[in-house]
Amino acid sequence: MPLDKSRLPDPASYYEAQGLRLIGPRRAQWKTTRCEFHGGSDSLRINTETGAFVCMAGCGTRGGDVLAYHMAATGTGFVQACKDLGAWVDDGTTPPGHVRAAPLPARAALELLAFEAHLVAIAAGNIAYGVQLSDEDRCRMQQAAGRIQMMQDFFQ
Repeated sequence: MPLDKSRLPDPASYYEAQGLRLIGPRRAQWKTTRCEFHGGSDSLRINTETGAFVCMAGCGTRGGDVLAYHMAATGTGFVQACKDLGAWVDDGTTPPGHVRAAPLPARAALELLAFEAHLVAIAAGNIAYGVQLSDEDRCRMQQAAGRIQMMQDFFQ
């Protein structure tokens, strides 16, 4: 199998490299940080051993490891995310016409689309009223567009 999970980065190191500051007791398995998915200040909980993550606020973002986080945060597909993280081993065993796994279950994909579309609509309304978007807001809009495009490409 081309994915070698043992090559995934150490969860704590990965999240810190993404600019997230992990807060909590040194020995605690679960740490707290900001949620990049909805802009919450300290609502994302991260398991530093497994890489699992869950937003405790309303956005409901969750996943089981750094690979799932990377896919959600960057809008990349499974294979590209594996390659980005150095966990893809092209050993020639993937059969031709191999069906790719969905990046998210259909219900979660619809929830993600609704959230991202809502965010983009708010930004568009602000622009219509002459509000300048900050660099951070523009970056978040590009991220939203990437996620929407990823869902469109997959479910098309």
